[in-house]
Amino acid sequence: MSKKFWLMKSEPSECSVQSVLAMPDRRVDWFGIRNYQARNFMRDEMSVDDKVLFYHSSCKEPGIAGLARVASTAHPDETQFDPNSDYYDPKSTRENPRWVCVDIEVLEAVSVIGIAELRKYPELAQMQILKKGNRLSITPLTEQEYRFIIRLIRKDS
Repeated sequence: MSKKFWLMKSEPSECSVQSVLAMPDRRVDWFGIRNYQARNFMRDEMSVDDKVLFYHSSCKEPGIAGLARVASTAHPDETQFDPNSDYYDPKSTRENPRWVCVDIEVLEAVSVIGIAELRKYPELAQMQILKKGNRLSITPLTEQEYRFIIRLIRKDS
């Protein structure tokens, strides 16, 4: 099966590239997704070793902040069962969980590439994150978009 490419957004106050890199296994479960389309990407389309651009959102300097990979298949998001969690879903049961997550392994932090920088390149014009009204926290990338961004990252390092 061919690998896929993803951009995954997280608020660094909740989960940052640096906080995951500080973990012993550099892995985090991508919990708290409560959008059906994003859930379906994780459940139906992601595979172990898919490439991920880790994007910091809702912060001083939003943008691509790290490189990662999908490190597990989809599994139930445990936060849906915890009544004390912001992500609790009373309609979800262990027998029929509504929400899933995947584990993400962060491979490295990179110099942030902000949205304004991404908008400069016609090669990236079709990226979901650059489309007006896009609010999804997980979006697919084409292989060409991913490789172009990797070239940008490597050029700056």
